[in-house]
Amino acid sequence: MPKHGKNHVAASTILDAEAQVPVEALKQVKEMAFANFDETVDAAVRLGVDSRKADQVVRGTVILPAGTGRTVRVLALVQGDKAAEATEAGADFVGTEFIEKIEGGWFDFDVAIATPDLMKDVAKLGRILGPRGLMPTPKAGTVTMDVARAVTEAKAGKIEFRVDRTGNVHAPIGKVSFDLDKLVENFDALMTEIVRLKPSAAKGRYIRSVTVSSTMGPGVSIDDNLF
Repeated sequence: MPKHGKNHVAASTILDAEAQVPVEALKQVKEMAFANFDETVDAAVRLGVDSRKADQVVRGTVILPAGTGRTVRVLALVQGDKAAEATEAGADFVGTEFIEKIEGGWFDFDVAIATPDLMKDVAKLGRILGPRGLMPTPKAGTVTMDVARAVTEAKAGKIEFRVDRTGNVHAPIGKVSFDLDKLVENFDALMTEIVRLKPSAAKGRYIRSVTVSSTMGPGVSIDDNLF
């Protein structure tokens, strides 16, 4: 068993072990946060799927209504009129010259967006960006001709999530400093999308467990019968 620090142990003493409704669980997460920085609040959802089977992979995106609480640096791998469109929409880095910079080890961005016509050039970055979760993909809406919309959504708090090999989805839903109602709003948006994406091939109970926690704090269970 991993050993926890004294602050984590102290926080755990006020933890309600019973599964709760989202607002009460997130209230506890805020109360138990002890780090000297603005911790991220994460949701962990265990799904009743076999992620080894292609027809049971749960993957999607959602725009968090209250944002993520962090500044998102957007890279637009575009050219011509789309470069001007990306710049006007607020992209931090714009242009095809960044393809070579990435090959040289540059990764000072959080989201990469590309147009379909450039994917033949961007595709060679797959082995570099793929493991970091930064590769533009049509499923995530980051390979698109509607560059302005993609940039705006990324800046507004759009996140991507995907079930891992153990059947779990992990996603950030804000910061401890957020008002409670904003965290609940973001959590509801995430869960609504996860439920909507239930694979038809999935058998039995779909939502197995739901836990929320801050970066350093203990997890708080949410009643999975609510979903």
